[in-house]
Amino acid sequence: MITRDSIETAYCFLHQKWNVYIHSSLDWQKDDIEYAIASYVDDMRQELYDTISDGRTDFLRDHSRFLEDITKAVEQLENML
Repeated sequence: MITRDSIETAYCFLHQKWNVYIHSSLDWQKDDIEYAIASYVDDMRQELYDTISDGRTDFLRDHSRFLEDITKAVEQLENML
Protein backbone atom coordinates (compact mmCIF):
# COMPACT_ATOMS: atom_id res chain seq x y z
CA MET A 1 0.00 0.00 0.00
CA ILE A 2 1.28 3.44 -0.90
CA THR A 3 0.71 5.86 1.95
CA ARG A 4 -0.05 9.53 1.53
CA ASP A 5 3.00 10.30 3.69
CA SER A 6 5.32 8.46 1.31
CA ILE A 7 3.84 10.30 -1.67
CA GLU A 8 4.16 13.67 0.06
CA THR A 9 7.74 12.97 1.13
CA ALA A 10 8.78 11.85 -2.33
CA TYR A 11 7.00 14.79 -3.95
CA CYS A 12 8.63 17.36 -1.66
CA PHE A 13 12.10 15.94 -2.17
CA LEU A 14 11.84 15.47 -5.92
CA HIS A 15 10.09 18.80 -6.50
CA GLN A 16 12.78 20.67 -4.61
CA LYS A 17 15.59 18.95 -6.52
CA TRP A 18 13.77 19.37 -9.85
CA ASN A 19 13.38 23.10 -9.20
CA VAL A 20 17.09 23.55 -8.57
CA TYR A 21 18.03 21.25 -11.47
CA ILE A 22 16.03 23.09 -14.14
CA HIS A 23 17.46 26.46 -13.11
CA SER A 24 21.05 25.37 -12.62
CA SER A 25 23.78 26.08 -15.15
CA LEU A 26 26.40 24.20 -13.13
CA ASP A 27 27.17 20.69 -14.36
CA TRP A 28 28.57 19.61 -10.99
CA GLN A 29 25.38 20.73 -9.27
CA LYS A 30 23.22 18.80 -11.72
CA ASP A 31 25.42 15.72 -11.24
CA ASP A 32 25.06 16.03 -7.46
CA ILE A 33 21.28 16.23 -7.81
CA GLU A 34 21.20 13.17 -10.08
CA TYR A 35 23.28 11.26 -7.54
CA ALA A 36 21.05 12.37 -4.64
CA ILE A 37 17.90 11.35 -6.51
CA ALA A 38 19.35 7.96 -7.49
CA SER A 39 20.27 7.34 -3.85
CA TYR A 40 16.81 8.43 -2.74
CA VAL A 41 14.96 6.10 -5.12
CA ASP A 42 17.15 3.20 -4.00
CA ASP A 43 15.43 3.53 -0.61
CA MET A 44 11.99 4.55 -1.88
CA ARG A 45 9.06 2.22 -1.21
CA GLN A 46 9.14 -0.23 -4.12
CA GLU A 47 5.42 0.05 -4.82
CA LEU A 48 5.66 3.82 -5.16
CA TYR A 49 8.75 3.58 -7.37
CA ASP A 50 7.05 0.99 -9.60
CA THR A 51 4.03 3.26 -9.93
CA ILE A 52 5.91 6.38 -11.00
CA SER A 53 8.46 4.52 -13.12
CA ASP A 54 5.98 2.46 -15.15
CA GLY A 55 8.24 -0.50 -14.47
CA ARG A 56 11.43 1.07 -15.89
CA THR A 57 14.31 -0.07 -13.70
CA ASP A 58 16.55 2.80 -14.81
CA PHE A 59 13.94 5.48 -14.05
CA LEU A 60 15.63 8.50 -12.42
CA ARG A 61 18.97 6.67 -12.76
CA ASP A 62 19.72 7.27 -16.45
CA HIS A 63 21.75 10.45 -17.01
CA SER A 64 20.55 10.88 -20.59
CA ARG A 65 16.87 10.83 -19.54
CA PHE A 66 17.12 12.38 -16.10
CA LEU A 67 15.36 15.68 -16.83
CA GLU A 68 12.51 13.89 -18.58
CA ASP A 69 12.24 11.35 -15.76
CA ILE A 70 12.27 13.80 -12.87
CA THR A 71 9.73 16.02 -14.61
CA LYS A 72 7.45 13.02 -15.10
CA ALA A 73 7.94 11.87 -11.51
CA VAL A 74 7.07 15.26 -10.08
CA GLU A 75 3.94 15.48 -12.26
CA GLN A 76 2.80 11.98 -11.33
CA LEU A 77 3.37 12.50 -7.63
CA GLU A 78 1.53 15.81 -7.72
CA ASN A 79 -1.43 14.08 -9.38
CA MET A 80 -1.39 11.42 -6.67
CA LEU A 81 -1.72 14.02 -3.90
